[in-house]
Amino acid sequence: MTTAPERTDLLKELGLDVQNHATLGRVLGTGKIGRASEGSDGRMQATIRINEDELMWDPSILVMPHGGDIDLELVNDDKNTHCALLPSNGDRKFIWLVNHSRGRATLNLDGPGYYWYSSPTGNDEGRGLTGAIVVLGDAPPEARLDRPDQPQP
Repeated sequence: MTTAPERTDLLKELGLDVQNHATLGRVLGTGKIGRASEGSDGRMQATIRINEDELMWDPSILVMPHGGDIDLELVNDDKNTHCALLPSNGDRKFIWLVNHSRGRATLNLDGPGYYWYSSPTGNDEGRGLTGAIVVLGDAPPEARLDRPDQPQP
């Protein structure tokens, strides 16, 4: 088993950290982790990029400090066209990202948890263009299960 830094080194050594090497471009769980910034009004914002010839989201894991609205700027610096299929309460958002373009999306993610996003065009997902938005916090009282207290470790 490898630690996170060893994992990065091993992926590089095996040639799995770049697009089209050994079939895999990027694998799940690799990439940077970013934090959404929060304005004085509680609205969050972040930028997610596809860097040239990397075929991965940067950051691939975006952390929101709590549920709410977030304004995302998506930048495609790659030479190929991609898209973004993003989670949002009520409906998902879809944005085409032609090469060297940018787009904006406003998402509402009001509950804590993991929300996946990707580029479902072509074989982008199979080559590693997948990511997660992690919303921190606790479930609101109205969303909690009505059950007796459970023993805690």
